Amino acid sequence: MQPFSYSVAGDVRAASRLALEDPRSRYLAGGTTLVDLMKLDVEQPTQLIDISKLPLAELAILGDGGVRIGAMVRNSDLAHNEAVRTRYPVLSQAVLAGASGQVRNMATTAGNLLQRTRCSYFRDTATPCNKRDAGSGCSAIGGYNRMHAVLGTSDSCIATHPSDMAVALVALDARVRILGPGGERIMRLSELYRLPGQHPERETTLEAGDLIMAVEIPPLRFASHSLYLKVRDRASFAFALASAAVALDVVEGTVREARVALGGVGTRPWRSPEAEQALRGQPANVTSYRCAADAALAGALPRTHNAFKIELARRTLVRALLRLEGR
Repeated sequence: MQPFSYSVAGDVRAASRLALEDPRSRYLAGGTTLVDLMKLDVEQPTQLIDISKLPLAELAILGDGGVRIGAMVRNSDLAHNEAVRTRYPVLSQAVLAGASGQVRNMATTAGNLLQRTRCSYFRDTATPCNKRDAGSGCSAIGGYNRMHAVLGTSDSCIATHPSDMAVALVALDARVRILGPGGERIMRLSELYRLPGQHPERETTLEAGDLIMAVEIPPLRFASHSLYLKVRDRASFAFALASAAVALDVVEGTVREARVALGGVGTRPWRSPEAEQALRGQPANVTSYRCAADAALAGALPRTHNAFKIELARRTLVRALLRLEGR
């Protein structure tokens, strides 16, 4: 681990200013990912800005019926919040599908959204990785890539985004409230994440000094009819091979509206407008669900060891929709 300085932020603007003054700073909240990566020398910040005392842990119902989730809300508190469980069950289920109880008790909302990939080559500093060391190459493309992405990849990177929470929030069209040097701004969560392209080292659209304040979920009349399904190698504490976040509005057997996002297969949380379009106006049955799954995976690009993920993701999405239909 490299030497670094440590500061405790007194308020959100002070935290943002400290980060702006030193672009190699990192915010420290739950620390469940950052500290591990520092021990591995993957992350080498020159300054840690402790934001754990900032007043960003409120979870509130908004006037329009949506929900605001403070950046410092712990994952366990979010998953078990009554309003989240009843209004957005897909989010509660996604959070509980991630990590372990101990980790969820420490991990925060913003930290979860900004966690780095679990690509083994990214975490191994003895191997080339464009995401860790820009221009060094991608060991996964020609290496063992069973866990890697089939959607949104490039010739520079095929690492998957690991967050379950982000998949559910993208399906719910969540927004992030950000404080930066120019003041506050709001953007769709889907716009926070970059595709790897030729610059996989740039994972988000955040700039120096930006601090996520909260996540806001807009009201969605059928969000209570939603579900998250995750397929993984073991029952707990494992990242997704494939996952699906779905919500359906069904009237007299016909799908009026749908939300679909996939996890474990994309370089970012993968909203699928193609699958949603394939479902609208169609009968709520397995034939329609299979068509939607084909649409969602139409652009998938398999590698040597992960071609199975395409069919696995199709089946995961169909199963999620069938389970939701049965509720």
